[in-house]
Amino acid sequence: MSENTENARNTEVVVIGGGYAGVMAANRLTQRDDVSVTLVNPRPTFVERIRLHQLAAGSHDAVVDYREVLADSVRLVVDTVTRIDAAERGLVLAAGGTVGYDYLVYAVGSGSADPGVPGAAEFAHPLAGLEEAQRLRPVIEAAPASAGVTVVGAGPTGIEAAAELAEQGRAVTLVCGQVLGPYLHPRVRRAIAARLAALGMTVLAGPGATVTAVTRDAVRLSDGRTLPSAVTVWTAGFGVPDLAVRSGLSTDALGRLLTDETLTSVDDPRIVAAGDSAAPSGQPLRMSCQAAGPMGAQAADTVLSRIAGRQPEPLVVGFAGQCISLGRRLGVFQFAHRDDSATRFHLGGRPGAKLKEFICRQTVKQLTDEARKPGARGPVLVKNTKRQQLIQARGAASTEGAAAVAAPVGGRS
Repeated sequence: MSENTENARNTEVVVIGGGYAGVMAANRLTQRDDVSVTLVNPRPTFVERIRLHQLAAGSHDAVVDYREVLADSVRLVVDTVTRIDAAERGLVLAAGGTVGYDYLVYAVGSGSADPGVPGAAEFAHPLAGLEEAQRLRPVIEAAPASAGVTVVGAGPTGIEAAAELAEQGRAVTLVCGQVLGPYLHPRVRRAIAARLAALGMTVLAGPGATVTAVTRDAVRLSDGRTLPSAVTVWTAGFGVPDLAVRSGLSTDALGRLLTDETLTSVDDPRIVAAGDSAAPSGQPLRMSCQAAGPMGAQAADTVLSRIAGRQPEPLVVGFAGQCISLGRRLGVFQFAHRDDSATRFHLGGRPGAKLKEFICRQTVKQLTDEARKPGARGPVLVKNTKRQQLIQARGAASTEGAAAVAAPVGGRS
């Protein structure tokens, strides 16, 4: 395809994945009238993933109509991409047919990982996707109020799901593995543990609190204990779709698309990535909507820069902390350093819950704002300096290693 031919028609940009990163990218791409944007997503509604624990507990439906968050000019294709044909610049769809592109934004997100624990796939209920939460909700509703509920995994999703259910009077056990809230500062961890205890929840952490097997009505731990469990909710770990791997693109060990710091694939300058499924410089950011929104904007800016013949800017994403709801009335916001490590400071109680709800609403509002006024999202003000240092150190180590291999035997040190 010649440059003259490209300039004579609209540039076709396709976004795979309609989550936080994908919708942000699609909306932002509409800044140019000569760019046609198509979003391919397997479902017709936007999922508020940070509310899936509420969906499972029955306090929210966790979906928003795409007409509210997606720019009118973006074409929505409800289908699943089964393969990316980078050589032909085309996508193969599950329902049949293909979609061509000039540029591709890869934003397929993440989902449940293979538990790797006997019985977990058969008897535990994951909570990483909309359909999983929808299936879990009637299971919880059908269980007697006194029946034991076990939540496996003590990251934000596990803590929030456990607290939501315990607040309803459920007999909940949270199995943490080693630590409750690994990201949290010890001071904040103690505050959350106190709140969970006040809800009547049992929290199991430490060397013996690792799940070794799941049965229909029990969970077995590494220290030999067996916990009765009428409903087992699995929130331990996330994985990414294997679309990039199946399409022959370079990925990290988890399957995230490898990119440079402009989010451009290391294999193809026509493909950029954003969100949980991207691994820029082999140093992926924490999986979160905090990273997804800015990365979606950055991916769109990279594509627009290439269309305009400009050099794309490198990635700048910062984190402010981590927000965790503890039921409908209380919550915690864990403040972070610029390198995304937890500080000793937090906002808790009712103010913490109000801040969490504000963040949930604001995350959707940012997408709506970008749909109405593409390019509205401002610059990231908090930068992760430690990540840049890690990338630079890794680059220096690679250079030194290459020099050592190239040096002749007996050469000068």
